[in-house]
Amino acid sequence: MADLRLRVVAGTVSAGLTLGVAELLAAFSGAGSAPLDALGSVVIDHSPDGLREWAIDTFGTNDKSVLYLIMGVVALVVAGLAGAVERPTRAVGSLLLTAVGVIAASAAVARTSIAGALPTVVGVAVGIYTLRVLTHRIERMSEAERSSTFERRERGIQDGESESGKLNDEATPVGAAPVPSASSATAVGPTLRGAAPERRQVLQGLLVAGGSAVVTGFGGRLLGARRRDVSGERAAVRLPEPSAPAQPLAPGVDLRVPGLTPYLTANDDFYRIDTALIVPQVSKDSWSLRIHGMVDRELELTWADLANRPVEERLVTLACVSNPVGGDLIGNARWLGYRLDRLLAEAGPHADADMVLSHSTDGWTAGTPLSVLTDGRDALLAVGMNGEPLPVRHGYPARLVVPGLYGYVSATKWVTELEVTRFDRATAYWTRRGWSALGPIKTGTRIDTPRVRGRIEPGRSPIAGVAWAQHRGIRGVEVQIDNGAWQQARLAGEQSVDTWRQWVFDWDATAGPHTIRARATDGTGEIQTAERRDVVPDGATGYPAVTIQVG
Repeated sequence: MADLRLRVVAGTVSAGLTLGVAELLAAFSGAGSAPLDALGSVVIDHSPDGLREWAIDTFGTNDKSVLYLIMGVVALVVAGLAGAVERPTRAVGSLLLTAVGVIAASAAVARTSIAGALPTVVGVAVGIYTLRVLTHRIERMSEAERSSTFERRERGIQDGESESGKLNDEATPVGAAPVPSASSATAVGPTLRGAAPERRQVLQGLLVAGGSAVVTGFGGRLLGARRRDVSGERAAVRLPEPSAPAQPLAPGVDLRVPGLTPYLTANDDFYRIDTALIVPQVSKDSWSLRIHGMVDRELELTWADLANRPVEERLVTLACVSNPVGGDLIGNARWLGYRLDRLLAEAGPHADADMVLSHSTDGWTAGTPLSVLTDGRDALLAVGMNGEPLPVRHGYPARLVVPGLYGYVSATKWVTELEVTRFDRATAYWTRRGWSALGPIKTGTRIDTPRVRGRIEPGRSPIAGVAWAQHRGIRGVEVQIDNGAWQQARLAGEQSVDTWRQWVFDWDATAGPHTIRARATDGTGEIQTAERRDVVPDGATGYPAVTIQVG
């Protein structure tokens, strides 16, 4: 059993060294070439919709951290198994590490290039060599200990026989020293003395390999992050002054009710849902936007080119299609950017084009109706957010912001291409997986206060939240207590039809359990539907509800 534990540890540290060496090399070969990053990206790309939505609903914006944790646990199990089955004459564990390495290397090639497989290949080679060396040492230690055990047993038997013979040996003078037998002399020979050094060599080998795995793994990850980091560059960016600044906030836009979400969402609090396992680090100096496809004139714009164009500032609420009823995957911000209708007009889209396929630097794509980008709404190539350059995790140096559409068909971060095409000729990342191609945002609302399963005191108490119907606006919000009549809430001022709107209902709370529901009416007069539907394929529907205890 002790040998098995050592073999499992040997497999674990060997696999750890594999990952560590790969991480170190990936710091120089580019993001996405480290094994866990490449495999994680494949998992994200091929996860069933149900599993993906469950992960977002359960873990929210921590879904990627949970994925790394799961991959780490799986890697430990596979590594331990590889060590348990490895033998000097039977390299089964090495074959297992090789198989996993082939999968990881293939994933890296698919995400990057053929050179992206190099970190995994070298890492697996180092891991297998380490496993073979440790396995041989464990085998020698086991043989030495078995020999020691056998010889101690033999010595015990022979000592017993010698003691029995002494009782009948009359030739030995009284007080004379006994003559040691041949077996007694060999029992303290080199085998007994060799078992302990062999064990020390095994433990030393495990310690060195484990320490090397930690140093290369964490060191490689930190080095890679530092080499690719563009946060310093971002901090030095000076945004242009908008030729058309956003209107100052109208009086009463932010009700400032305790527990109610602020009208503007801080950058650090803004939700992040995307398929990028590692946040892309794109320098403005290497960034460019290519507009091509079904156009009269192909354009390619650099960051310097944008400086010569008029820039506008607009308030727009963005929402994720994965936002459940009453969820928080929605935010409102002040965006600075360049009008997409003007950029597209310069390229001259063909009359029969109906879609723009936007490409992210990490390979993600979104298909947006061309008509939406050119109908006069404030669709932007955004470079600023709430008065500062785009945060890296939100798309620095440039992203798309399109009012009225869910992010999966419009809000491409780290955008590098706008391909003018047709819906019957191209499909985007999520539409290939069965999601709706158009993705207009549905009318929705959320109850922010009181909280679900909260407790409040009887008496006057505010029920408050936000409602949204981007590019249609909100005309009214109603609140229902238990199964009573719907009652009108008081709306905050309306800043823009492209942003959410706060609301509050002053309630005389009575003791006992209560269920509170809310529904919104959009600017066209259409009431939010009560039908409960999942987020797939084009957004969740239904009334938000919270159950609380009064008293």
